[in-house]
Amino acid sequence: MLRASFSGSPYVGVFARATDSCVLVRPDLDDALVESVADELEVPAVPTTVGGSSTVGSLAAGNGNGVLVSSRVRDRERERIESETGLPVGALPGRVNAAGNVVLANDAGAYVHPDLSREAVRAVEDTLDVPVTRGRIADVETVGTAAVATNDGVLCHPKTTDDELDALEDALGVPADIGTVNYGAPLVGSGLVANTHGYVVGEDTTGPELGRIEDALGYI
Repeated sequence: MLRASFSGSPYVGVFARATDSCVLVRPDLDDALVESVADELEVPAVPTTVGGSSTVGSLAAGNGNGVLVSSRVRDRERERIESETGLPVGALPGRVNAAGNVVLANDAGAYVHPDLSREAVRAVEDTLDVPVTRGRIADVETVGTAAVATNDGVLCHPKTTDDELDALEDALGVPADIGTVNYGAPLVGSGLVANTHGYVVGEDTTGPELGRIEDALGYI
């Protein structure tokens, strides 16, 4: 476990996105912090922007099969991510294209914003090579902000309903539970970066919150 802030913000999930293959991080972080993040997650770190923005956690989603980014991605950014990770990089088309905010994925499936177009759903399926389910989490449509998924579990917004937890478990093939980060913040995706090896969480996160994270994501 690593408690951290990225450029003064405890909302680390806005600025980084992890899979079991890599972690994308905003490019202006201190080298020592980037190294600590990579060590905790046991994967290579790839400092990058997406579409010129440092909010790479909001703009990228991924799993062991690929990385999906906003359609605003620039060619050099796409090429860097592909070369550093060895994974194909796809772009999410349409108006709702902040991939990290609207796609929640692991190696078994993807759970996405209910209004994603058929073209966008196909892009998710093709890039991440998993079946896609549309839905909400705690009445939040930006499902990537409302939950964090790994290949071992899902941590969700504290107001997630039992039906939504069941839908998430069906879609992603792992247990789902609720929790918060950063002293009660419900949008756990904005304050947590995780894979099966470990996690990085906002520095304001409390001990009881850490316990819920570790239980939900299968670290204990």
